[in-house]
Amino acid sequence: MTEHTSHLRQPVITLARKDVAKLYKDSTVQKALDNIREKKGLGDRIVYFYVVDSNDRLVGVVPTRRLLGSQLEQRISEVMIGPVITIPKQATVLEAYEFFVLHKLLAFPVVDEHKHILGVVDIGMFTDEVFNVADQTSMDRVFETIGFRLLQVRDASPLRAFRFRFPWLLATITSGTVCALLAGVYEMTLARSLVLAFFLTLVLGLGESVSMQSMTVTIQGLRSKAPTLKWYARALRREAGTALLLGAACGLLVSLIVWIWRGNMVAALAIGSSILVTLCVASLFGLSVPSLLHKLKLDLKIAAGPMTLAITDISTLLIYFSLAEVFL
Repeated sequence: MTEHTSHLRQPVITLARKDVAKLYKDSTVQKALDNIREKKGLGDRIVYFYVVDSNDRLVGVVPTRRLLGSQLEQRISEVMIGPVITIPKQATVLEAYEFFVLHKLLAFPVVDEHKHILGVVDIGMFTDEVFNVADQTSMDRVFETIGFRLLQVRDASPLRAFRFRFPWLLATITSGTVCALLAGVYEMTLARSLVLAFFLTLVLGLGESVSMQSMTVTIQGLRSKAPTLKWYARALRREAGTALLLGAACGLLVSLIVWIWRGNMVAALAIGSSILVTLCVASLFGLSVPSLLHKLKLDLKIAAGPMTLAITDISTLLIYFSLAEVFL
């Protein structure tokens, strides 16, 4: 990073405000308002009230306007919003910037691994007073470091939007070409069992669907978590278990269809086995590709879909034809 953006590497917790406005979920709105009036040191920039349980763990958030507009006898647990998008304590200022750009909220709580609130960062992080960003050029540089160019996300012309999005679609074109070449390489395998061609589209579609499901879940998770090795390992275990169940169920069902329709047990085993392996691999790509793109500070909304599908399609065909070679 340049000297203009070196401050982005420091931990965001060092800039977080400690005057956190907390409410207890079992309190009534009346009691909460009474407690707020009695408290001192809350500061004058309260954007959200954060709701905690009896163990002081974050469970929800109440915007100021929502609190003031609620019935006095209502409990805070009835008016709060959850789950809360949080910034992990190990996040850098750069990663916190990304939260503001992606989620368009005015403040975020900084929490530890047990969901205890350590502080709050608000939109004031973008002011000149906080970072001494002297001009618009410096601010643009910050956004570009995050992975967003202002003109790409605001008032972009059709030509500029094309230039931003088309390079990622080249991944789809490349994968389609590779898939066509692979089909040519395994032409003799297809000739030996025509049923493989009948179910090729189905297998590709299943792989793409599972990879997109995993990708969507991963992107949602990345909105509130920085991708660490620990986070990735935990997410991988979860996705692996889900993928095995999905692969087994889909593989068994399609195998039965092939067997009943064509009466070919060997082809049914080949197709069912390939679906099992394909869905496990597709789930892995659905998790790994957006995680890597997020780590590289690239725009997930534009890049994740084409890249994930491209890699999934190629791997699906390789698995499909390779297992067909083994069985047939």
